[in-house]
Amino acid sequence: MKTVFVWGSAVVLSATVASGVVMAHGGATGVVKERMELMKDLKGSMKSLSEMFSGKADYDAAKVREAAAVLEAASGEAMTRLFPEGSLHGPTEAKPGIWQEWERFQGLADDLGVYSRALAESADNRGGAGGQGSGTMMGTRSMMGGQSMMGTGGMMGGAPSAEHLAQMPSEMVFKMVTDTCSSCHTRYRVEKED
Repeated sequence: MKTVFVWGSAVVLSATVASGVVMAHGGATGVVKERMELMKDLKGSMKSLSEMFSGKADYDAAKVREAAAVLEAASGEAMTRLFPEGSLHGPTEAKPGIWQEWERFQGLADDLGVYSRALAESADNRGGAGGQGSGTMMGTRSMMGGQSMMGTGGMMGGAPSAEHLAQMPSEMVFKMVTDTCSSCHTRYRVEKED
């Protein structure tokens, strides 16, 4: 039941992320329009992934890899270069906090790349109820024996690598992707008023 709750939350979260990512492009020009196009690509990939992980569409590892590749291509520097300081002109949802917390924003953009690459690599590791993942929830080795999915530094040794994350069930890695998107949107995107 816990898995259903967690993945149900991830699906709701990713649907929320996808529904609010792109506003109308009317009047957008230059870098603001470019980042709206990037967010539109992300929205399409997140929608496809959400449908597969929620059971609304059949799970297809090849489609997971394809959508994850779009996310990875839009992450890191591909994303941050579209947020030059002060680019708040036109119809933008970006908050000024992006530039006040640039390192944090850049870290989230980089994390999206790591988690997206890991999602592509974990696509065949369908875990959870009825899944095909093998080993423990944290990969093929336990946290206490040998190398953990967090690397040789363990929980305190920095961020896990995509290679270690790729050993996890794809559902868990997808949750990391949605959590990263949500963290960024919550902190750096203006909420639309209904």
